[in-house]
Amino acid sequence: MRHLPPTATLRAFEVATRHATFTAAAEELCITQSAVSHQLKNLEELWGLQLFQRGKTLSLTPAGAALAPLVREFFSKLDTTLADLREQNGRVRLRVNTTYSFALKWLLPRLPALARLHPDILVSLDSSDKVINFAGTESDVAIRFGHGNYPALFTEFLFREQIFPVASPSLLQRFGTPAEPAELLRYPLLTRDGADLVPKWDAWFEQTGVNINVLHESVRFADTNMTIEAALLGQGIALARSGHVEKEIADGTLIRLFDIRYPSPAAYYFVCPQGIETQPHIIKFRHWLLDESVQAQRHYR
Repeated sequence: MRHLPPTATLRAFEVATRHATFTAAAEELCITQSAVSHQLKNLEELWGLQLFQRGKTLSLTPAGAALAPLVREFFSKLDTTLADLREQNGRVRLRVNTTYSFALKWLLPRLPALARLHPDILVSLDSSDKVINFAGTESDVAIRFGHGNYPALFTEFLFREQIFPVASPSLLQRFGTPAEPAELLRYPLLTRDGADLVPKWDAWFEQTGVNINVLHESVRFADTNMTIEAALLGQGIALARSGHVEKEIADGTLIRLFDIRYPSPAAYYFVCPQGIETQPHIIKFRHWLLDESVQAQRHYR
């Protein structure tokens, strides 16, 4: 830290890296050309590095080119952080990471209720399907879909979805409404490629006591939301998790087929680094999540 110069000197360097002359940099900084030149000379002496090739126009030396993006990032992050702090206006920011499909279908529609209940919490929502280890600073807490195996993290069970077939009214008009699970074998079935946590038709048919040899697959999708969208367009019957089709079932754009209980093998969990789960704003968020989870599951018991 002994080689850290004054902020004004760093700003002069950052601005000078974007201009062809010290004069142009001085105009942006609203100081004299000689002041810019003096600040940069002092910076080069402090660091023991030549940062600019001086001539009719300025050009960065290899050392200057290496340092320029670091200094530029410093000021960019400083500006962003200051803007965030002003925006919060007394509220505490909570950075939440979850999967894209869960954020879109389950969490996002419920966030206005959280804002009304806890206006002091400012949620910053990000989505990722990757394993999270909280080694960086991008997220404070996360909601993950799995089996609860999150070593060294505080883990709290939220809820387990029900899995059932869904179809659009238009598809049922064309093919008719199936009276029993075995009849689905004559329908176009939408399937999703992916991990072991993805609902599988063969497992659902086994749960209902139907023996299958060949599935009449329509299209395979790599994304849950695409599968649901295809069902909405009447392209086939999708095997959906309850949390992903709440709105569609409520407004009638998708119809649940059969009142058969089939709990998802995986569930949703709240996770965060050990120790921070007791912070007041995180306690509020956890309790709100648990309450919403209980309410959601009442429709599928």
